[in-house]
Amino acid sequence: MKKYFRNCIYPNFNNKCLTFGNVLIDEGKIKNLECIENFNSEEDVNEIINLCGKIISERLSIEEENNFNINILSPGFIDIHMHEENFLSEGAHFVISEMMLKQGVTTCIGGQCGVQNQSLKTFISEINALGGAPTNYMLFTGYNQKRVALGIGHYSKPTKSQLNELKKQINEEINDGAAGISFGIEYDPGISTEEIIDVINSVESDDIIVAAHYREDGSGAIDSIKEMIEIQKNIGNKKFQISHLSSCSAMGSMKESLCLINKAMEEYPQLDFDTYPYNAFSTQIGSEVFSEGCFEGWGKSYEDILLTDDPYKNIYCNKQIFEECRNKYPEMLAIAFVMNEQEIEDAVVNENGMVASDGIINHGNGHPRAAGTFPRVIRKYVRENHSISLYKAIEKMTIKPANRLNLKKKGRIEEGADADIVIFDYEKIADGATYEDINIPPRGIYEVYISGELALKNNEKYNENLGKFMLRR
Repeated sequence: MKKYFRNCIYPNFNNKCLTFGNVLIDEGKIKNLECIENFNSEEDVNEIINLCGKIISERLSIEEENNFNINILSPGFIDIHMHEENFLSEGAHFVISEMMLKQGVTTCIGGQCGVQNQSLKTFISEINALGGAPTNYMLFTGYNQKRVALGIGHYSKPTKSQLNELKKQINEEINDGAAGISFGIEYDPGISTEEIIDVINSVESDDIIVAAHYREDGSGAIDSIKEMIEIQKNIGNKKFQISHLSSCSAMGSMKESLCLINKAMEEYPQLDFDTYPYNAFSTQIGSEVFSEGCFEGWGKSYEDILLTDDPYKNIYCNKQIFEECRNKYPEMLAIAFVMNEQEIEDAVVNENGMVASDGIINHGNGHPRAAGTFPRVIRKYVRENHSISLYKAIEKMTIKPANRLNLKKKGRIEEGADADIVIFDYEKIADGATYEDINIPPRGIYEVYISGELALKNNEKYNENLGKFMLRR
């Protein structure tokens, strides 16, 4: 598909600026860039739009002047941490990746927090059988899932033979193209630091990412951050990703956590983190996260927990409902309002780090982050709070995760790059999903392209099978 985008503003990561110009895509690639004017990456976007308007108004007739709009042309967003569809329990159809597409995401990385809903081979096979996916996909191999399958208890250590089997299974999926290994330490507290390091170092290649959901949040956040930094120190050149820092440290420990991470990254640039822009987390109510003592640790109560599925959909807990759901509906997703808003912002706008949704959906229900993370960052922190520039926000959602994943043709607007593109109106882009209704689509996103083909237009799916599974490169 050949298409010419005129009079748009796009991030120019090579020159570290915002460029006003024209973009030609053809045969799935960005073929040509025509620069009209470059602007400082930190300059106010509304000022840039006004200046661009003056530039082109001088070139247009009155009729043409009334029919143009200056939009942002961004690389398709890359969600480096989300939870993929569960084809085995929910059937062979797409749910969360459709939500991702509507918010401008063109590449998703699933298999996070040690949880892998199906094997790598099964996931690839299902995508191929469906003729493609709404977005591109990569997958981590989930350590906890394999641990559970071997019958190892949440608080237990594996035997020597079990550990060898775990290493074997991890290496098989890495060799088959998994992007890396994920751990959910909090979900299985029996996983020791030594076990994690041992498993990671059983993989010969350094060209993988290791992602981990921390051991403990709240009062235990700092020790958790220190543990993950210690892991990075002991795994050579492999990259370590601290998952969803917001839900670990935004309970009073964010400033110290960021200081620890920023300092460690000076010595270990392979280290980094991702975070999402909401002050509530979500996970299964039957998990170890909600074990005894959690409310005391958070300084919160049962009433701060919102349930997402029948028979208690959109109901806040009391002690009786909480205990009933823990016992009868352990897989129900619960939303915990336990984080501090300012600390969420501090993590998003920090010099290091990336934006990721941690989106998870169970039978169509869940947290609005699965449907609104990326437009929310632009709406809230760029346009309204002015706490981060549009350039840096897009950088955290595109080229940073692309480089992290060694996706050299994605996450950038440059000649020869893949034409994965999202077109949006800076003044209108906003998240729509709420905690009560996650199906409200974002606003202000006009078009999404994958490999140069139109995938979405004005929230309507145009082609839902353009995404492919991408093996680790």
